[in-house]
Amino acid sequence: MQSSLKIAVWFLPLLLVACSGPSTHMPPAQSIAPLSVHGPLPGSRSDGFVQLPNQWLLHPTGHQVDVGDLPINIAVHPGGRFAAVLNTGYSTHEIIIVQIPDGKIVSHTKLDEAFYGIEFSRDGRQLFSSGAGDEVIHCFNFNNGDLSNHHHIRIRNSSDRGVPAGIAIDDNAKRLYVANIWGQRVSQVNLIGKATVTDFALTTNAASTAYPKIRPSTDFETAAATKRDEADLYKVLSTDPFPYACRVDTKRHRLYVSLWAQAKVAVIDLASNRIIANWPTEEHPNEMLLTRSGRLLFVANSARNSVSVIDTETGQPIETIWAALYPNTPPGSTPNSLALSPDEKTLFIANADNNMVAVIDVSDPGRSHSLGFIPVGWYPTSVRVTPDGRYLLVANGKGILPKANPGGPNPGVKSSGNPQYIARLLTGTLSIIEIPSSRDKFAEQLAAYTAQAYHCSPLKSDSSVSASRPADSPIPLKPGDPSPIKYCIYVIKENRTYDQVLGDIKEGNGDPKLCLFPEKVTPNEHKLVREFVLLDNFYVDSEVSADGHEWSMGAYATDFVEKFWPLTYGHNRRGKYPYPSEGNFPAAFPANGYLWDRAREAGVSYRSYGEFIANAKDGHPARARVKALEGHFDPEYRSFDLDYPDTKRAARFLQELKRFEAQGDMPRLQVVRLPNDHTHGGTVGSLTPTSYVADNDLGLGILVEGISHSKFWPQTAIFVVEDDAQNGPDHVDAHRSTVYVISPYTKHHKTDSTMYSTSSMLRTMELILGLQPMSQFDAAAAPLYNAFQTEPDLQPYTSLPAQVKLHEHNLPFGKAARLSRNMNFNKEDAVDDLLLNQVIWQAVMGEANPMPAPVRASFVFAHPRQDDDD
Repeated sequence: MQSSLKIAVWFLPLLLVACSGPSTHMPPAQSIAPLSVHGPLPGSRSDGFVQLPNQWLLHPTGHQVDVGDLPINIAVHPGGRFAAVLNTGYSTHEIIIVQIPDGKIVSHTKLDEAFYGIEFSRDGRQLFSSGAGDEVIHCFNFNNGDLSNHHHIRIRNSSDRGVPAGIAIDDNAKRLYVANIWGQRVSQVNLIGKATVTDFALTTNAASTAYPKIRPSTDFETAAATKRDEADLYKVLSTDPFPYACRVDTKRHRLYVSLWAQAKVAVIDLASNRIIANWPTEEHPNEMLLTRSGRLLFVANSARNSVSVIDTETGQPIETIWAALYPNTPPGSTPNSLALSPDEKTLFIANADNNMVAVIDVSDPGRSHSLGFIPVGWYPTSVRVTPDGRYLLVANGKGILPKANPGGPNPGVKSSGNPQYIARLLTGTLSIIEIPSSRDKFAEQLAAYTAQAYHCSPLKSDSSVSASRPADSPIPLKPGDPSPIKYCIYVIKENRTYDQVLGDIKEGNGDPKLCLFPEKVTPNEHKLVREFVLLDNFYVDSEVSADGHEWSMGAYATDFVEKFWPLTYGHNRRGKYPYPSEGNFPAAFPANGYLWDRAREAGVSYRSYGEFIANAKDGHPARARVKALEGHFDPEYRSFDLDYPDTKRAARFLQELKRFEAQGDMPRLQVVRLPNDHTHGGTVGSLTPTSYVADNDLGLGILVEGISHSKFWPQTAIFVVEDDAQNGPDHVDAHRSTVYVISPYTKHHKTDSTMYSTSSMLRTMELILGLQPMSQFDAAAAPLYNAFQTEPDLQPYTSLPAQVKLHEHNLPFGKAARLSRNMNFNKEDAVDDLLLNQVIWQAVMGEANPMPAPVRASFVFAHPRQDDDD
């Protein structure tokens, strides 16, 4: 029996509160001096690379074909002339047939719902696809690129929740197998004669409780508003496997099923339909690949930068292939798709979050080694090789180029087609990459590709800081180095863009026409950037709240979150897709955990005030949604609840601060949630958006004032970030957001235009606290070096009073009121953010003033083809 080996396959380029009341007047605005450092903006560069707002680059290879919203899987026809691309994003789901190699689109076939599974029969005459929440398998006849005779096989009642995902077909097309990702079961479908379906459970939870019954909502907005409540109601056990993909081993009469929420593959005996073994892998196994002989099973482990290679005769791992750019880097590559060359000597691995394909020589199993990397588009979700080995096909889930969206949502102005909403505009591509027939030419080409791939990544081989550190900076160069800053207070707010709040600051790159909450509404936020540092080139790493809180606390969103949030937001009329993040499902947890996990690992004290905390409800006390926060949160602090003022939240935190002063010390890491800038839209009887944002601004002001007057101020840094920017107006990019860095060591009266992201904030706190990075993204991010100074300025902050009414309520008339009637704000970000931003604009600016179209880049890809929305 051969022992398991971890093969590092990196390839170096060959080319190588009790505080005094607020002051009663607003002082004159102080001038802000710009810094000499100016970072790049997102978009195309003159050298052929594309700048992404997360500080990484793109250099997509091959011929690009626009294929729609989140292409998640490719099935190559056995004849090699056609490929079927399955789109399962926010917008209309569809199968697109593309001709190879010219990239001509032969047909579009719309589906009500789909997720991941798509496969041709071996003879190429039939095509099958998952029906996801419809609980069906779509079946088609295929002839020369045309799909016909569309019918479906019902797997279960549509009111049950199973959600077919990966599918596999036996060699004779007599049986089809389905991994039901939310049902924790596998289904066997007999395709000959009348279709019959047999289910077998992968966990006792599924066997005892059957499929959870869901009562569908009749209103889209209500369904959107209740998605977090739905997630709380769905009880998940740690043993629930979340089956993702399956492969049939005809010779051994077995079915292999990857268990997305666990680190193993289930082996099912097809004679008895029972699990006979569980083969260990690494975390979050997803796509699998079986060699023609069935002897080797390759399993992509999305959470661990790796691919497990298993001997199916013995059930033992032969090796673990390391797919990342460097050895021993943190998680973050997200390998999620695999392909073999026709001779089965070369393995291609789609690294979703590295935006590249790893190329591995697997001709000698157990001694695999890297050949290089191929840079592709944003978030590759599927990689395939044509049967003749001439072309590599890659589905880029989020496209290849950031663009503006002049046709964005603009209430009050009639527009043709659909508005360019951020979730609808994640328009992906299919890359068709020619593979040279000569091994020498392929090696030469791959060397050039590899050099480009390394150039796209800001990550260093040892995960050390890549940015230049000024001499005597208070921010250390590496974890464990001394810092005069001891305490980090991390404040999480909700959903604002830079221009919405700070667009009127003349020293920054703002557009005052887009400023909804100017200095009169947010006097403290304006004063803070004037007294401390203005950051006008900061971008959140997320798109919506479903991944926003994951990025804010973990510097990463797993492929479970990335692939399910579009279904949660765009296809949830039956309530099939629970909100996938913020501690609701273990399948969403990053392999290295969250910021508090790193603090616990390093022996650093920490405490949460509302983040990843469920409020007390119906006589039950508040509770932590993740284990690491149990005993490390304030049960008296109110998490998301728009009926509870942020000023009260700030007062509660300052009570705690006073207690810590009496005790002589406080937790070194404290996470504080101030969510009311989310607002209640135009809901009749609720506070106006202006009042909500003003309350949030005042809460932040008195929080900072209290901390700056405490004994801890000389050793404290406060970091304030929005969890995401949603889709509000911003003239640079829809991911650009406000950020506040407040400390005696922060530069005062300066503007810093260095490109930063959410991961930069996390990296800075990690360096101060002596924590190791959680993912490749905080490891690679530029710390906020340019925002800090060597000598402290201990002058405390004095908050400003609200300049607008804090208790002004929405009136029961007008368009904003009508649009808000069906919205439910009991959960943060539960309403449709596109509609909410329109409501907020009209509530603040009036119905006669249309909201300017936001400008987007990064994940947003505008194309002339109209996209339908469900």
